[in-house]
Amino acid sequence: MQFQSQKSRMTRFIKGYGKKFLNAFILLILIVIGFLGFWFALRMTLNTECPLLPVSSGNMCIVQPQCDGLSHPFEPILHVGDLIIVQGVDARSVEVAYPESDVIVFHMPKLNSYQKDELIITRVVAKEERDGIVYFRTKSDGEGIHIWPEIPDISECDRWYDYRENHTLNDMISEKLLVGKVILRIPWVGHIALFMHKSSGIFIIIVFMVILVVVGFSIPAFSSEKVEVKQGEDGEKIAET
Repeated sequence: MQFQSQKSRMTRFIKGYGKKFLNAFILLILIVIGFLGFWFALRMTLNTECPLLPVSSGNMCIVQPQCDGLSHPFEPILHVGDLIIVQGVDARSVEVAYPESDVIVFHMPKLNSYQKDELIITRVVAKEERDGIVYFRTKSDGEGIHIWPEIPDISECDRWYDYRENHTLNDMISEKLLVGKVILRIPWVGHIALFMHKSSGIFIIIVFMVILVVVGFSIPAFSSEKVEVKQGEDGEKIAET
């Protein structure tokens, strides 16, 4: 009799556990679908391939020599750990009235076909149109002798070169590499994305999620088992009386 009772409890436990696992799996799928839907909607709305980006470099920060992104988050510049919102724009509409010129995001020019694709965030200093193609002269706010908002010399500006035709011109980058301009920054939030980008960060987050799932399933299971045991003991006491 006791064996059958234990077997019955085990069967109910497995059924309940399986149902909860299935519900959690469906919820996870819905979250992933919702996130992907939000991402593609954001790309279409802002007209750019990369609408959200974390700032990983301190080149745009004028608080030197080291930008930690934590001690001065509300300075009117970009810091390490900021999350920026990028909007795709026509190259001819990019503002060049320094120091109020636009901060743009673009693909780093490549020296060869094997170079890894990277995104660069920097400020426009000037632009020039040649043969129907707009080229931008750029400079990071925190680099050089004259840091933003001081007017820089041309010798302090970035020097870009790309092996492909019409991608750079006289140290300037072409609109062919333009991703968009920065329209908003959110302090600190980018640190989460930067942490997740690291292999150790991904591992820690996966372990944390597994722990949450295990705890979420275990607590109700143990609670129900205790209730069943108590009910069995109460039933035995009534039978004895």
